[in-house]
Amino acid sequence: MDVTREDVLRCATLAHLSLCEDEVEPMRLAMAQMLTHAASLDELLLDGVEPMPAGLGRPLPRREDEPRDAFTQAQALANAPDQDRGLFVVPKVL
Repeated sequence: MDVTREDVLRCATLAHLSLCEDEVEPMRLAMAQMLTHAASLDELLLDGVEPMPAGLGRPLPRREDEPRDAFTQAQALANAPDQDRGLFVVPKVL
């Protein structure tokens, strides 16, 4: 399937990605390969194939909900790269 440079830049814009010039061509090739593979699925003969129900009708495995010992706050924070007043410190994402 033919994917143009403009297609890649448009998808990057919609996904809020910033691609440098060196990333555009590899992304174009990867997108073309994915779309070619997806298009090849159209060639499958699926006449008479029944849809598969989710989970195959089997019940979900269940276990008893039993209380267990939990980590202490000190144990949970033991490997934290950064902490403040007993809390994890993480980078802001918004």
